[in-house]
Amino acid sequence: QVQLVESGGGLVQPGGSLRLSCAASGFTFSRYAMSWYRQAPGKERELVAHITSVGGFTNYAEAVKGRFTISRDNAKNTVDLQMNSLKPEDTAVYSCNALQGGYRYWGQGTQVTVSS
Repeated sequence: QVQLVESGGGLVQPGGSLRLSCAASGFTFSRYAMSWYRQAPGKERELVAHITSVGGFTNYAEAVKGRFTISRDNAKNTVDLQMNSLKPEDTAVYSCNALQGGYRYWGQGTQVTVSS
């Protein structure tokens, strides 16, 4: 049974930091590219950060470059998103995603709210 379980969301003040984690099970994690997406109320889901299965190459949405860092641990089957210098516009539900060929899996998501 495939599972992606996110954790680490919450309420944080502008300028603060959060670290999201996604724990994967039920598939060969190391073979899958992993991504974090987010969806704010009334907006479409958008790709935030991506890390490849081989080489661990990363790319980021322009809005988060220099503030967010994606990383993976293939031994622990986890992918993390370190978020620094958070802004109110980062408020959204963040979900992790696994992709290999025609196979795509989603987690349930975790709420991140940036507010004073």
